[in-house]
Amino acid sequence: MIKYKIPLEVVDLQGDGFHLLVEVVVFGQIFKAVLDTGASKSAFDMEIVSNLAPKDQIVHVPDHHAIGLGTTTMERYYVVCPEFKMGNLTIKNYEVPVFDLSAIKFAYEKLKLPPVIGVIGGDILMDYKGIINYKNLSLSLSKN
Repeated sequence: MIKYKIPLEVVDLQGDGFHLLVEVVVFGQIFKAVLDTGASKSAFDMEIVSNLAPKDQIVHVPDHHAIGLGTTTMERYYVVCPEFKMGNLTIKNYEVPVFDLSAIKFAYEKLKLPPVIGVIGGDILMDYKGIINYKNLSLSLSKN
């Protein structure tokens, strides 16, 4: 079994709770992403991805809408990241939904926090048997 231990960062939302951030590499660029145990899938921001990926790699899925994010009317898109990295974990050809996450980016900006590319959700946490250690601020992942 291969094990990965990935450092986390705690962000104080100024009296409105906390977010855990994880450093990720997407299209060769380093970003922070919110670790979100309530998100069924990881998702990245359309604006950021549009500036990184070739336009023909952002695929629209007609007649499918996002579930969650406060609405079911959001158009669905995805992109395949040739290489997605979190710590020493590398996932090849990772297919991830892309949405307009401007509300999250705006909230971070308003709190004077660095922008995030999106959220890391249940797809990765389940596939890699994720364990969050708040005491050590780490995410443990493993794969057979």
